[in-house]
Amino acid sequence: MASALQTEREIYKTILSAIFPSKPIIHVWLDDPKKQEIFANIDKVQIVKKRDKADILIIYKTYDIDAKDKKVFADGYLIFKHYKDNIVGGFYWQKGRPNLVFIKKNLQDYGISLPDDLQEYIEEDF
Repeated sequence: MASALQTEREIYKTILSAIFPSKPIIHVWLDDPKKQEIFANIDKVQIVKKRDKADILIIYKTYDIDAKDKKVFADGYLIFKHYKDNIVGGFYWQKGRPNLVFIKKNLQDYGISLPDDLQEYIEEDF
């Protein structure tokens, strides 16, 4: 059985490949250094220390990031709700199960078309 870490890694691998299908290297900024282990072994992902160098910000715990000029993905339900007007989507655990949500309007604003296998996770409004 896969560990939560392995499951999360696979989910993020799928998410990042879907958001950046043709990008050879995806620069990811995290607001929680303890989460680097999740992204360290994902092909095409490079963790960056400066937000302005990132293609996407993955936010776990910071509520005061001005992220209007970057793609943002929330990890955690409260972070997701806080940034829902600007984020591509969110991933969080609820009752021991992974939940994945993409915001349709924000995907459109960023010109992101998700593959068929992720269409079921797109929400009109959240």
